[in-house]
Amino acid sequence: MEVGTAGKILHAGSIHPTDRMTTPTDAPANDRALFVLSVLAQSKAAMTAAELVRATGLSQSTLYRQIATLRRWGFVMESDGRYSPGPVSVQLATGFDGNSDLVMAARADMRLLAQQSHESVALVTAVNERVVCLEMIDSEQSLRCSFDRGRSVPARDGASAKCLLAHMPLDQRDALLDGLGESPERRAERAAELDAIREAGHAVTHGEVDAGVWGASAPVLSSGRRLRGAITLMAPLTRVEGMEAALLHMTVVTAARISRALQ
Repeated sequence: MEVGTAGKILHAGSIHPTDRMTTPTDAPANDRALFVLSVLAQSKAAMTAAELVRATGLSQSTLYRQIATLRRWGFVMESDGRYSPGPVSVQLATGFDGNSDLVMAARADMRLLAQQSHESVALVTAVNERVVCLEMIDSEQSLRCSFDRGRSVPARDGASAKCLLAHMPLDQRDALLDGLGESPERRAERAAELDAIREAGHAVTHGEVDAGVWGASAPVLSSGRRLRGAITLMAPLTRVEGMEAALLHMTVVTAARISRALQ
């Protein structure tokens, strides 16, 4: 079995639930087209027009206009009335894998951390209001945590989200906190927690996104302490008891090593 970071304990082969995103219906046409492509990229299976309407909140006529543009440029393809990312999307993904200095700098140290800890390790980054997984090294243990490459979750709870929020520029962080629409008291609590995480240099959570999942996350910073992403170690809570400090130390050291490689 796997413990999914975007859901719950999952049997191998299960599908993660998709965290739906929203975009204003009056957004520019190019924004709406990219939004449709982003929703398709989040889905593990091809989607019908009806499913895309529900996922995006766009009208059917607006949706079809965006799909027509995306299909014309090869970003989306259609088969039997279902839509999925097209060949140009694959080219973009391949180009990213081969040219991302962050991913290339992180891979070897991520593998080493996974070997040392016997747990799963993810490289994540913040994109708008979401946490996106750029690279994943799965634990070889039968019960493990998993976060598929390219998948995303809201930048709100969990070690990855809190670590990224804590280390991003304050104006960007505050805009994301404002977007949560929480009470002033809860927003102040979140801000204070993020300040503490930034000072400590790492985030540790358990059970915030998925019951029974422990996570530790440390920032990856390039020159000028610019946030590039975070390294997150994930493990079933039942297996980390008594090992928390050691696993956290491994994670922090790994993130610092990758940060030095990016200087």
